[in-house]
Amino acid sequence: MRDLHPLVPGFLVALGIGLLVGIDRERRKGDGPSRSAAGLRTFTLASLLGAVAMAAGEAQLLAAAGLAVAAFAGLSYWRAREEDPGLTTETALVVTTLIGGLAIREPVVAAGLGVVVAVLLAARTPLHRFARSVLTDEELRSLLIFAGATLVVLPLLPDHTIGPYGALNLRNIWLIVILVMAISALGYIAVRLAGAKFGLPLAGFASGFVSSSATIGAMGARTRGHPELMKPAVAGAVLSSVATIVQLALLIAAISMETLLAFWLPLVLSGAAAVVYGGIFTLWALEHRIEEHSAPGSAFSLKTALGFAAILAVILLVAAAAQDWFGETGVLIAAAIGGLADTHSAAVSIASLVQEKRIEASMAVVPILAALSANTVTKAAFAIAVGGRTFALYVIPGLILMVAAAWLGAFLAGPIKA
Repeated sequence: MRDLHPLVPGFLVALGIGLLVGIDRERRKGDGPSRSAAGLRTFTLASLLGAVAMAAGEAQLLAAAGLAVAAFAGLSYWRAREEDPGLTTETALVVTTLIGGLAIREPVVAAGLGVVVAVLLAARTPLHRFARSVLTDEELRSLLIFAGATLVVLPLLPDHTIGPYGALNLRNIWLIVILVMAISALGYIAVRLAGAKFGLPLAGFASGFVSSSATIGAMGARTRGHPELMKPAVAGAVLSSVATIVQLALLIAAISMETLLAFWLPLVLSGAAAVVYGGIFTLWALEHRIEEHSAPGSAFSLKTALGFAAILAVILLVAAAAQDWFGETGVLIAAAIGGLADTHSAAVSIASLVQEKRIEASMAVVPILAALSANTVTKAAFAIAVGGRTFALYVIPGLILMVAAAWLGAFLAGPIKA
């Protein structure tokens, strides 16, 4: 193996790509005089041609080989344009040639691209069905908005703090907009696949690992247009907090097991409260008939996502102003202010202090509870502002129950040290 020529792996990958793509094209080329011009052998040779061109003459010869294959593909299309107006085979032939050339320099990347091409070609029927029959005009519009927000707007935004107290980072705030849209779309997809009774609670729990606050906002937005989804949406909103507790436990454990041992009972009781409260609404939704929507709508509301980001920006400004006015008067105030924006970052900061032996583990309980309580205020604000009064009246008691259970766990665990 040590005497193996360095070009051999690249040629083997090019051969494999040509065979993989060529098998699919061979199965679809048809028979008789009207059959397609390119099949298994043609695609394999085209891939090897690209590899040989790159090995012998670098990029210039590969470009010439690609142009030659493109010319032959164009002639093939011109000959068969009346029977098959598609350009899939001809385009795939050129792409296979270029990937064969790439295999000489980057065999791993080329192999991955070859598999992607083969999958796209083999998935012709389901992809066509999805584009023509499953995907609606509103869903396509939502997809384009999301793509524009992610791939166009986000890279243009500055990644540094601005504004009063240096509290605002436009890139981070826009990430929240993208996150809210993504979570809302996840819930929408879950409803279409599993129905509202099961889809929204599952989507809420899964999205909670990304952001429980954003999930609550997205679930509240879902009830604005479809009030009949209130119960499963509330279940999803509350169950997202279960994911928050699980993630919080994992992060604390990763930083300081001593802190986790001091904080385990509040975590367990708080998570249990969220499971019970969210489970009640899930069972309530299952017991009642929910009308499924025959005409799917938009996957998310851009207006709601922008409003969510605006609320978060106000909270960040308030937190920064409070920190500037009162200063660093203690771990408790710092944790509470940080908890307004994110429980996890505040908890990790406190656990880091324990790990560094700057405070005792027992002294970390109250600051982490303060961060959890402050974040509950943020969640309640999102529930009211985005979901409306009815949604908030259902969600907020569950949030209060979680926090109360966490504080109860702290009292039961032993004397509280501030």
